[in-house]
Formats: sequence, structure tokens, C-alpha cells
Amino acid sequence: MPTARTALDPARLTVAVERVFSLLRQGNPPNDISLTAASTLRRLEREGPRRLTELAAAEGVTQPAMTQLVQRLEREGLAGRAADPGDGRVVLVQITRAGSQLLERRRSVRAGHLAALLVDLSEDEEALIAAALPAPERLAT
Repeated sequence: MPTARTALDPARLTVAVERVFSLLRQGNPPNDISLTAASTLRRLEREGPRRLTELAAAEGVTQPAMTQLVQRLEREGLAGRAADPGDGRVVLVQITRAGSQLLERRRSVRAGHLAALLVDLSEDEEALIAAALPAPERLAT
């Protein structure tokens, strides 16, 4: 017997995701890095070394802005540059061990903040979120 499909309201989902994101940002560690820096490091962690031009396009910033960001990440020891093994003329940006550790600490702090918020949910609400997790995970790939 087919089940009735509940209509998903993209506008309502957008508002909910934005509000949860805002709550998560409130749980950022003190002196945290910018959203663009964090996004760039996550991309390097997930996708591996990238050309500066690729990073700028993927992050939706200008190449000069990405150059400045990468220079700052390098100064902080969170990213580095290396020659492309396939073409020594090409320089790739890569995340460092310190950059990966920073992202892990950041995730841990945010997860703790979110865990504190989840205690206000009922068991049924928590179960609904747990059951729905595969969908946003798939959207984020």
C-alpha cells in the first residue's frame, strides 16, 4: 500500500536551516576563523589540493581575495602551497595538519553546542531528526 508523501516546503526548510546555522555559529570557538576560511579549509580537506583559481571559483570570491585568504592561512600554518606533481609549473594549495586539527576542534565545539540545544527536544523529535539525517547529508555531497 503506497504511503502519502508529505510535501516538503523549500522556503520553510530554508528558514529552519538558516536558524540552525545561526545557532551553530553562536557556538563557534572564541577567535574563530572566518566562514570563507573555514569553507576553504573544509573544501581542501574534502577534495584535496586545489589551484588557487579553482578555490576562488568554488568559494565564489575573486582571485585576489582568495590569494589574500590563502596567504593568511599560510601565515597561520593552516594551509600551504606545493608544486603539482603532474605539472611542476602549477602551484596547489593544500590543508596542513594544523588546519585539519583546527577543523576538528571547531566541529567538536559546535557539536557540543548543538548537543546542548538538542536536550530540549522530545525523544520523538530527536528520532525524526536522526531518521532524516541521510537526506541533508546526501544534499551536501
